Amino acid sequence: MRVLCPILITCVALLAWTRNGSLQAAEGPAQAAYLRCEYRVNPLGIDIVRPRLSWEMNDNRRGAAQTAYQILVASTPQILVSGQGDLWDSGKVASDKSAQISYAGKPLKSRMRCYWKVRLWDADQKAGSYSSPAVWTLGLLKPEDVKAKWIGVDGPMTYPNRPRADAAAPKPADSNTPLACPLFRKEFQVKGNVRRATVYASALGNYRLHLNGQPVGDDYFTPGWTDYRKRVYYNTYDVTRLVRSNAPNAIGGVLAGGWYADPIAWDRKRFHYGNKPRLFAQLEIELADGTIQTVATDGTWKTVFGPYIEGEFLAGETYDATREIGGWDEPGLNDQAWQAVTAADSSGAKFFQAFPGVTVQQTGILKPVKITEPRPGTYVFDMGQNFAGFARLRARGPKGTKIVLRFAEMLNPDGTIYTANLRSARATDTYILEGTDTELWQPRFTYHGFRYVQVTGYPGKPGLDAVTGIAINSNVPLVGSFECSSPMVNRLYQNIVWTQRANYMSVPTDCPQRDERLGWMGDAEAFVRAACCNADVAAFFTKWLVDVDDAQGPSGDFPDVAPRVVATGGGTAAWADAGTICPTTIYWVYNDERLLARHYPAMCKWVEYCRHHSKNLLRPNQGYGDWLSIRADTPKDVLATAYFAHSTYLTAKAAEILGKADDARKYGALFQQIKDSFNKAYLKPDGRIKGNTQTCYVLALAFDLLPVEKRPAAIRYLAHDIRSHGDHLSTGFVGTSLLMPTLSATGNNALAYKVLLNDTFPSWGYSIKYGATTIWERWDGWTAEKGFQDPGMNSFAHYAFGAVGQWLFRTVAGIDTAKPGFQQLRIHPQPAPGLTWVKAAYRSLHGRVATQWKIDGGELTLSVAIPANTTADIVLPAARADDVTESSRSLARAKGLRIIGMGKGQLLVHTPAGQYHFAMPAPE
Repeated sequence: MRVLCPILITCVALLAWTRNGSLQAAEGPAQAAYLRCEYRVNPLGIDIVRPRLSWEMNDNRRGAAQTAYQILVASTPQILVSGQGDLWDSGKVASDKSAQISYAGKPLKSRMRCYWKVRLWDADQKAGSYSSPAVWTLGLLKPEDVKAKWIGVDGPMTYPNRPRADAAAPKPADSNTPLACPLFRKEFQVKGNVRRATVYASALGNYRLHLNGQPVGDDYFTPGWTDYRKRVYYNTYDVTRLVRSNAPNAIGGVLAGGWYADPIAWDRKRFHYGNKPRLFAQLEIELADGTIQTVATDGTWKTVFGPYIEGEFLAGETYDATREIGGWDEPGLNDQAWQAVTAADSSGAKFFQAFPGVTVQQTGILKPVKITEPRPGTYVFDMGQNFAGFARLRARGPKGTKIVLRFAEMLNPDGTIYTANLRSARATDTYILEGTDTELWQPRFTYHGFRYVQVTGYPGKPGLDAVTGIAINSNVPLVGSFECSSPMVNRLYQNIVWTQRANYMSVPTDCPQRDERLGWMGDAEAFVRAACCNADVAAFFTKWLVDVDDAQGPSGDFPDVAPRVVATGGGTAAWADAGTICPTTIYWVYNDERLLARHYPAMCKWVEYCRHHSKNLLRPNQGYGDWLSIRADTPKDVLATAYFAHSTYLTAKAAEILGKADDARKYGALFQQIKDSFNKAYLKPDGRIKGNTQTCYVLALAFDLLPVEKRPAAIRYLAHDIRSHGDHLSTGFVGTSLLMPTLSATGNNALAYKVLLNDTFPSWGYSIKYGATTIWERWDGWTAEKGFQDPGMNSFAHYAFGAVGQWLFRTVAGIDTAKPGFQQLRIHPQPAPGLTWVKAAYRSLHGRVATQWKIDGGELTLSVAIPANTTADIVLPAARADDVTESSRSLARAKGLRIIGMGKGQLLVHTPAGQYHFAMPAPE
């Protein structure tokens, strides 16, 4: 667990004081909860001097609303306890705003601690008690705050005199030798009583710090993947409990090549960003007398190669427990045989900043469900679920016993693991036993995408407890849940979530298993709205969208992948358009105007790039097209021009939101011009679109490219094409993300349900019928007739086709927002034949939204939970108000509800916060 102890102890003491202290008169029940700063709970070391604060309102009464708030921010817990805010007292602010509130107090400086709380006034103008306290701290805001140097080994970071890891004799390291992970250490004496200790840490590569024999933090692969030539992040940890007062201490670190120096994707060469991995650590100890003692990486540190023989993402990790150095991270070690480090003053990056996202952490533990032995001495553990992470090994045996673990998503017909689709990724972990007792080991600097673990060299016959699956990913909080009457659809939803988790690994990757794992932009934009339904991805995308802008070309072309490495192309339709789609989606879901403003210039550059790389506003016939579509070929120029129009539309809307009226008019006019060119070039008089594929019609309808009079024909052609395929889709990465919402929005909701519920090829249900536990890259990744597809591109954990998840939430469950940020909700479940009940929930920026509908005996019941301080427009499928009851009362008598519209067999009801239970005749 990350050590935040002094802060947490203080917060607990504050909580006890507020609960046990004197009560204020006439307090209401409303209280702020789940306090966040820049989307995170108690973030340490941020470098934003006007951070944004958010909270949820706890008040279960119907009609609960916030009418005012007061924020106190103090420099010490004691001042906050006294009811003062020496840094900021907002006073009573009449507002219902509870998110994205910018700090407006005294200027913040490096290393400051800001303790804060908030109280609310409810709908009756009654003040509630103050919230539990929260905290944020500031990092290193000025260049002169940085004291540490960047240290590394003197020479190549490969293991000298490599131990025998296979039958071959040791040989000198070469360019194909995986990098080792050296140890670093420094002893120091603390000259007083410790009040507080903070360490700022980073690396060119990946690192893990230790203090006095204990690991620092619980993160993996820090400081995260960036374009290290432009930007390097640091992490901040409170290590007060680990530092010993008036005593010798030792700080240590382990350094891996990581994304900085490891091979990336199919390009087997190393050192894309540099060939000298480096460690950075700056430990600042505040003593009781107020003095600051700083221990920083510099030329006095020492290094040695220890048990980490190899540690790379694609190759895996080799750990020789016989080479462990006891006490290497504690004081008193005889380290005379250790080597001197090399030290550099700078990382070489333009920016050295606080990490703004969410770190990779352990997020799950999986137990194997079965062991098989397809060959003598070869054991295959079935974890029951495809995921990203690694295996924790438990074994006991003679010293030097080598146990080898290999990883795979699927099995061959003979029960052995299927590894052909890994391409050049070795994906192998090796552990050499120390031989003393039962040993427990897991890797630190690698991960794999797998369901199956093959174990060889195990001493004896392993039991189920010999292997445990450890799932890791960027720790985005899961906020969605969905279940329904179809077991297949329930499995589909689980598959979507597992695949998202497996691929959110510092950046949104395409796959977790083979030699790729890149931040493919097309996958990210297709899935981003579904991602928001499953998890709170605001901080994750805050970080990655900076990577996207960093990767933009000088002429405005957004890249194919971000960070831009190996696959260095750019300007590709649908892929590059992630540069407009993702920031506007994050703005819509989280009402993040600051993020939108930051990325707006890059959006404009992209639209101008498209304009200058078009002829008559028609984009060229190139790119990836509707990638991995099945039995359809959407013309690339049609697709590219549609996305040019859509990005222009989004940029015009962003300009309007940001108050840039001239830009809004300019890009609004350009959007109309692109539409005219699209229709002139691709739309036939009978309403058919060039290519005549499902994706052609989906794009034209979803992006509003057609004249009003031509839309009915496009809707008919789309439905006809699906029916001509036996109610099956033919869409690829691009079309699938928009297909289902477009069908439902154009009067073909029942057809969308048929597509959803298919279990024949091609469909989501087909893969599930044959055991899929994640979303496959291809519709035909494996078929009963042909077996595995081309192993050159056949991932079984690719989230693009999981974009259907947004439709499950927004249409099937009916949970959506009417305005940015989910403070004004739109609840519109759309039942259709095939499902008899649905239950879903989403923890929005303002709290938990939930719906549950059921059709039984000709009656439709709908339960809705609207969180405090929000309102909702609920669409009910009923022709008359008299046909609807709420909590067994007529709709007209229901407390707080207003009928604001009716027509076409629907009622539109406006509701304040609360729990509602509607009943009405089931739609035919």
